[in-house]
Amino acid sequence: MKKHTWEPLGTLESAVMKVVWSQSPITAREVCDRMTGREERAYTTIMTTMDRLHRKGLLEREKDGLAWRYTPALSQPEFEKALADALAADILQSHGETALAAFVDAAADVDESLLDRLTQLIAARRRGRR
Repeated sequence: MKKHTWEPLGTLESAVMKVVWSQSPITAREVCDRMTGREERAYTTIMTTMDRLHRKGLLEREKDGLAWRYTPALSQPEFEKALADALAADILQSHGETALAAFVDAAADVDESLLDRLTQLIAARRRGRR
């Protein structure tokens, strides 16, 4: 798969991907049937959303009779990592030193052990590993 710069997903796209990540391969009809409550949408809306996710490179598909059967192009953790990488790179490129200080402050505010993990990740990166 070609390298993408991923964008955050919209509410409906996130709901669809959550279903696909949990139960694939899957058709648009099956996704529609599994979405309830506030997530519930018309079949054509789900079908259009899944086609858009396919064009964005997040879903792969194969013809199954008259329908498409979709699978995720990335696992949920892979997508979250790629999205976080792209967002972090954008923030660091735009805000440099200020962004670094904000990451450190945020890590300390969330959980002090994240600072230790940040130190380990920096050391590993300097050694050429991730």
